[in-house]
Amino acid sequence: MAPSGFILLLVAILASSGTTGNASFDLRAVLNHPYAGRPVSKYEMIREAVSASKARRAWNAARVAKACGRGGGGGGGTISSPDMPVRPLGKSIYTLTADVGTPPQRHTLVIDTGSDLVWVQCKLFGGGATPTDPLYDPDRSSSFAAVPCDGKLCREGEFESKNCSRNKCLYTYGYGSGRAVGELASETFTFGVRRKVPVTLDFGCGTFLEGDIFTASGFLGLSPDKLSFVSQLKIPRFSYCLTPYTDRKSGHMFFGAMADLSKYRTTAPIQTISFLNNRIGSNLYYFLPLIGVSVGTKKLNVPASSFDRTFIDSGYTTGALTAAARDALKGALVDALKLPRRNASDPDFDFCFQLPHGVPMEAVQTPPLLYHFEGGATMVLHRESYLAEPSPGEMCLVIGVDTQPVLGNLQQQNMHVLFDVQNQKFSFAPTQCDQI
Repeated sequence: MAPSGFILLLVAILASSGTTGNASFDLRAVLNHPYAGRPVSKYEMIREAVSASKARRAWNAARVAKACGRGGGGGGGTISSPDMPVRPLGKSIYTLTADVGTPPQRHTLVIDTGSDLVWVQCKLFGGGATPTDPLYDPDRSSSFAAVPCDGKLCREGEFESKNCSRNKCLYTYGYGSGRAVGELASETFTFGVRRKVPVTLDFGCGTFLEGDIFTASGFLGLSPDKLSFVSQLKIPRFSYCLTPYTDRKSGHMFFGAMADLSKYRTTAPIQTISFLNNRIGSNLYYFLPLIGVSVGTKKLNVPASSFDRTFIDSGYTTGALTAAARDALKGALVDALKLPRRNASDPDFDFCFQLPHGVPMEAVQTPPLLYHFEGGATMVLHRESYLAEPSPGEMCLVIGVDTQPVLGNLQQQNMHVLFDVQNQKFSFAPTQCDQI
């Protein structure tokens, strides 16, 4: 969906001679930046990112409530509508491009580690085409096949609701930015430019019921759950590296053997921690063992429970902390920055500082924000990962409040992160992502 210069470039090598979905393969992708080629100011980019994260926060809360058996009719009930305005999620999230069907139909997919469904806007459901991506048309594809109601992923998938009609698996799937409805089917997805690599996936042929994904035309779910791209293809590991958000430069993504941080130049040592087992009982997210946060040398004085169930999510732009941790962070920033507070009339930016007259935010000295993990690993986050300038002359905290801490895209800027799904490990290292 990005301009032609940002179309996905893939280097893919099959490790086996097969071309079906279970084949082992290596993959390198260039991710489309959500604002590449768009005449949008850095202030608008930050505001849109915060708005999209509010909607994502509502969806996260609904998913956790459902998994815990609260609300909407209990553990198997319908998730109630988010209490946030519907936002166009695709404005703030990185995408990659793939061919769908036989012959191929080009589609741009949102990269999302916080959801599992792979789906595209489909002509069957009257979805909305974009300027560069027409609707996927299953009638034009010889490899399209409906998934029956007794199919494994139809039975086991974590859908908001499901209905079987004429032995078709019809679903509703919720996002913070809206709801997707469609039919679960099987199709060939082809990755690669110079060398084409086809894989077979169960996916959703559908559309958004409410909301939109801006210029993207679908999702590539990467969560640990059953429907995801990673789970279906049994991909042992993947990694990505996102450039600074307001630079508008493309990011990079790697699957299989190419997801190896030691192969790429990093600016600090690689650190590795273990994923936490999900105590909710469903593979919603990739959980990290966060145990503390510091501003410079000052550790936040908050209960350890403030960091329970921390997860990393490429669909959550600004990230979040619990209310207690965020309040402690605000106090530490007041002490460290020694800048006058600016009254905030915008609820999206409730904690801001007045910048010195004529001094850009980039020239203001700010302490690093340190995330401490069990086992001794520490992620060092610089100014652009937690502070932003939504309007000229002000510098605001953009990490939001949630019931669970979240490492979003802003915290992952210039950080190469690796998800070792097979060994349940998470590695990270500061990296100049535009130089990979």
